[in-house]
Amino acid sequence: MPKDKPTGEIIKALKPGAAQALLKLPQGGSLEARRISTGVVFYWRFTSGGKTDRIVIGPYDSAAPPKSWERTGRGYSVEAARREAEAMAMRHREALDTGKGGYRALLEEERHRQAEAEAQRAAQAQADQQQALRDAVTVGEAWGAYVEARKPFWGDRHYADHQTLCKAGGEPAKRGTRGRGVTVAGPIYPLMSLRLRDLDALTIEAWAARESKTRPTSARLAWRCLKAFLNWCAEQPPYAQILPGANPAKTKKTREALGKARVKQDALLSEQLPAWFVAIRNLSNPTVSAYLQTLLLTGARPGEVLGLRWEDVNTRWKGLTIRDKVEGERVIPLTPYVSQLIHALPRRNEWVFSSPTAASGKLSIPRNHHQCASKTAGIEGLTLHGLRRSFKSLTEWLEIPAGVVAQIMGHKPSATAEKHYTVRPLDLLRMQHEKIEAWILEQAGVPFVATAEPGKLALVSA
Repeated sequence: MPKDKPTGEIIKALKPGAAQALLKLPQGGSLEARRISTGVVFYWRFTSGGKTDRIVIGPYDSAAPPKSWERTGRGYSVEAARREAEAMAMRHREALDTGKGGYRALLEEERHRQAEAEAQRAAQAQADQQQALRDAVTVGEAWGAYVEARKPFWGDRHYADHQTLCKAGGEPAKRGTRGRGVTVAGPIYPLMSLRLRDLDALTIEAWAARESKTRPTSARLAWRCLKAFLNWCAEQPPYAQILPGANPAKTKKTREALGKARVKQDALLSEQLPAWFVAIRNLSNPTVSAYLQTLLLTGARPGEVLGLRWEDVNTRWKGLTIRDKVEGERVIPLTPYVSQLIHALPRRNEWVFSSPTAASGKLSIPRNHHQCASKTAGIEGLTLHGLRRSFKSLTEWLEIPAGVVAQIMGHKPSATAEKHYTVRPLDLLRMQHEKIEAWILEQAGVPFVATAEPGKLALVSA
């Protein structure tokens, strides 16, 4: 241990890689200096368990006053390094006395604590970032994810409804624009730009009050879809933490603002059948005329009849395969008059009710044609769905079993026996369905020979 030379001179005389003990510490060990490639570094050198150990204090600052006991920005003076080494020695002795294994064990414990703290800070930062991303999610982004996730479980029409509800509008069009010349935005579109977390009960109530004034029917559909969407979000981890506990769309004010749908009563009376058939059969477009008559005589939904393909027409077994929204598809009888109507149509493509001008190749729903024909017949307010309602209502005159009518129309069975025990083959349905068709044609005064070969004309006496 040097006694005759100042420590500053000893430090300057150190050769690269050489180490020199500068001061012996009363608390234990000594202060050591070692020259490395970047300069001189101080160590606390001590003996633990019969082995010599060194712990780095820090770099030597040659510009610091030798008696300064505070560390500078560039390193330690000799006095500051001595004080740091004495503190290390005291902590080492205290750790040994308390059974903690010495200063080296304290350093490991400190490093472990710092690593845990750093990991916690990183985890918290990641959680904060994820929360920020969740908070920034818009209704439109979540809606897109919802529609794509549920699409495999929906029919084409239900999927199209969800697309229509959130359309931006503003596209040039001639129909359905309310005289504006451009399409109107969907009912849910005003909510698409909102953050999902901001879609609270007050916002939805204000939206419902606004939409119900101009389009209550569409708004009620949008509300039902919105409730289902929010229920789905509540089950998804990315969105569940954003939404409140209760579905914000399920409030009394929203329900009252949208009101209830009125029960529709539009249906043909038996005495209106002659005028209706005359007007429909006189339409200039034979495809539209056949479509509307088929709609009435089968009781099918408008879209189901439009979706008929030639492969769905079974002339041999006299059946029509209908793709419906309840069971996926059902087979109903191909009655004689409907068979004549269908086989008289041109086979342009795969569709029975085809259109040479439509991009899809099939007829679009001819609401305007039907309204004009109904007006000519003196019948007001009859919709296309009203023809389906007419089929059901007119069967009451014949006392046809309700289960038969429901099966032809594609309604769900309403009783356990009907659902699980009653099996009606096609020929049994045909017997009742042909009876219905014959009675309607008789009431309408339409001359028809049921035994005529499909696609060919039959002579009917005046």
